[in-house]
Amino acid sequence: MQIIRDFQFVAEADRGASAAIGNFDGVHRGHQYVIDIARTQARQLDAPLGVMTFEPHPRQYFAGDGPDFRLMNAEARANRLNWLGVEKLYELTFNDTLSGLSPEDFAARVIVEGLGLKHVVVGQDFHFGAKRAGDSAKLQALGDALGFGVSIAPLMQVDGLEISSTAIREALTEGRVRDAATMLGHWHRIDGAVIRGDQRGRDLGYPTVNMALSGLHQPKFGVYAVKVDVLSGPHAGAYRGAASVGVRPTFGENIPNIETYLFDFGGDLYGAHLSVALVDYLRPEEKFNSLDALITQMDEDCARARAILDAL
Repeated sequence: MQIIRDFQFVAEADRGASAAIGNFDGVHRGHQYVIDIARTQARQLDAPLGVMTFEPHPRQYFAGDGPDFRLMNAEARANRLNWLGVEKLYELTFNDTLSGLSPEDFAARVIVEGLGLKHVVVGQDFHFGAKRAGDSAKLQALGDALGFGVSIAPLMQVDGLEISSTAIREALTEGRVRDAATMLGHWHRIDGAVIRGDQRGRDLGYPTVNMALSGLHQPKFGVYAVKVDVLSGPHAGAYRGAASVGVRPTFGENIPNIETYLFDFGGDLYGAHLSVALVDYLRPEEKFNSLDALITQMDEDCARARAILDAL
C-alpha cells in the first residue's frame, strides 16, 4: 500500500484511484461498506482502490486540547486499511491550507487537480470544506460539474443501532468489547511501539510489554483477554495473552497505559511494534494490599484469559 501525504506533488502512478473519503476512525463496518463500494467502482474503472483520510484528525486539529477520542492512531488505521486491500492511502496533512479550502476548491484542487480521482465514495452524513459547508449532495453536484463519479453510502445499522465511532467509544468505556467488535467488524486494537516500563512484572513472574495510550480513547480500566500480533522484529507473529489497562494503583498513581503479558513467550520485544486486540473484559482494575495477593489474582486472570481464548 502506498501512502501519499501531499495532494500537490503526486506521482502519476498514484493518481486516478477510486477512493473512499472520510476520517475512518476505527475502520468500523460502516467504513468498510464505503470502502467496498469504492472497491467495486475500482474494478469497473480498472483503477486502484484508494482511501482519502486526514492526519491529524480534523477534530483533533481544531480542538487539540480536548479529551483523547481516537479509536486508532494513524499507524493502526494504515495497518487495517492495508489488510482490507487498499492500494493508495491518501493520508493528507490536515493544516490551515487544507482546512481553509471551500467545498468547490477542495473538489477542484484536491480531488481533480491533485489526485485525479476517477470516483469517490462518501457516507450519507459526509461534510467537507471550510466550516463543513459542503455535504454529500454538494459533492455529487461538483462531481457532475468536474467530471468525477460520486457514490453516497447509506448509514449502516446492526440490530437497529446505527454504527458510529461514538457508539463504539461508549461500548469501550463500559468494557463491552464484544459489542464494540460487532460494530467494528473486528476486535478493537491498540497499536504502537513497546516502551520501557518499570519492569515490576519481571519480578512478579509476569514480564509484560508496555504501550502508551496517549491520543487514544481509553477503554474501561481493567484486565482483558487479548490476542497480540507482533508486527516487527525477530519475534513477529501471533500470540495470546492477558493485558491490564489503567494506572496500576497498587504502585501509586501513574500515567494510563496498557501492559500485556504474552503466554508462553520469553523474548525481548523492546522497540517492536505490536497490535493488541481486546477480546474480553475480565475484571476492573484493583489496588492490592500485597504483592502475593496481586500474583494470586494474576494467576486467576491468566487462567480465565486462556479459557476464553481457547474457546474462540
